[in-house]
Amino acid sequence: MSEYSKIYFIGIGGIGMSAIARYYKKKGYPVAGYDRTPSDLTHELEGEGIYVHYTDDPDYIPKDVASTLVVYTPAVPDDLGEMVYVREHGYTLVKRSRMLGELSAGQTCLAVAGTHGKTTTSTMIAHILTETGTGCSAFLGGISKNYGTNLLVSQNLVFVAEADEYDRSFLQLHPAVAVITAMDADHLDIYGTHEEYCKAFKAFASQVSRTVIVKKGLDITPADTKAKILTYSYDDSSADFYAVGAKPDELGHYIFDIVYPGGVIKDVRCGIPGWVNVENSVAAAAVCLTQGLLPDAVKESIGSFLGVKRRLDVHVASPKLTYIDDYAHHPRELSSAISSIKAMYPGRKLTAIFQPHLFTRTRDFAAEFAESLSAVDKLILLDIYPAREEPIPGVTSEIIFDKVTAPEKVLLKKEELMEYIKDEPLDVLATFGAGNIDRFIKPIAEMLEERLRK
Repeated sequence: MSEYSKIYFIGIGGIGMSAIARYYKKKGYPVAGYDRTPSDLTHELEGEGIYVHYTDDPDYIPKDVASTLVVYTPAVPDDLGEMVYVREHGYTLVKRSRMLGELSAGQTCLAVAGTHGKTTTSTMIAHILTETGTGCSAFLGGISKNYGTNLLVSQNLVFVAEADEYDRSFLQLHPAVAVITAMDADHLDIYGTHEEYCKAFKAFASQVSRTVIVKKGLDITPADTKAKILTYSYDDSSADFYAVGAKPDELGHYIFDIVYPGGVIKDVRCGIPGWVNVENSVAAAAVCLTQGLLPDAVKESIGSFLGVKRRLDVHVASPKLTYIDDYAHHPRELSSAISSIKAMYPGRKLTAIFQPHLFTRTRDFAAEFAESLSAVDKLILLDIYPAREEPIPGVTSEIIFDKVTAPEKVLLKKEELMEYIKDEPLDVLATFGAGNIDRFIKPIAEMLEERLRK
């Protein structure tokens, strides 16, 4: 890195990109970048002294080619003007995942991979290490509510990373310890088949040097890795790490024991609600215990964990009206989130607003999305958020909507949402999706708080 004096990011507002941008800013580099739309995250970057612009214009790119490193995300289209410009003018161009791999080199890397659960689990591991005084650097896939950021920097050479399988990014990492939470089919636009997708996870496992902690039942075998394989589970007693006696308190926070190869950690209370976070806690505890942390310190840190923005994130909580937001954008994630919310608020009516993310994912999993969403009492389904994709003929939200069997359902454009829910009788409301549905969180929360004051 010493040969570069400036770092420029194309797609700087992405959660992974912004963590790397923050890292280099902390290291004293001049950092700037482009993103398509302003967001809370880009405004925070600007507040930290990082210059961000929102028009695709090569004039903003530093002109000293030899001393400028350009970092990009594969979510950015190849024909973007700034991408074309840096390629034509000979800039050094590095993909986000390779930067993460280089940053982790020479450190003890603890990585969490999997179709879902990886952001909460990796953030929880980073919190436990930070809270116990061990310390770590962490590049997180969400904003930690304990620290208000997606980046932690420490002198301790322990590196916590979310290992993202999109575009095979996680194959840039060579962890000492890794968790694999799930291998449900996703990103079939990249992998083509579920079999190819699973092969990538096996390749990731082969790069782990010390221990792979695998969700019980996943097909990772000694043939796939030289590392020691341990298993974890929500409640399967044949796993190496599992929970016993999990029961929610009145706020939906679960209290449980964690059984591990060295004994039992009694009466762990998860700092965030939902049964799904019991499983995430077991995985995080497994990593930290294998790192030599003391069981009591692990228990205390799980209790003080405040979670990640947009992961079962409670914005309004009252017996009359509750509002939760979650990033779920895959059928299995939706099922876990919906069942967690129903267990937290038994007997209450759950209204879900879902914005599908990507045309390909909607096409590939329409039936599975419909099945997951049929578990709510009322569904408000929005149009597809395209992200990096062009429309696919015949692929609209209707291919999900038509198959949903929830007692009530309505299909809306996102521009119609606020007007629609203004007079809607609501009990427990949840928003789901990985697109720009997060822009509605604040207005919905404010509207519901106002309703409670009346």
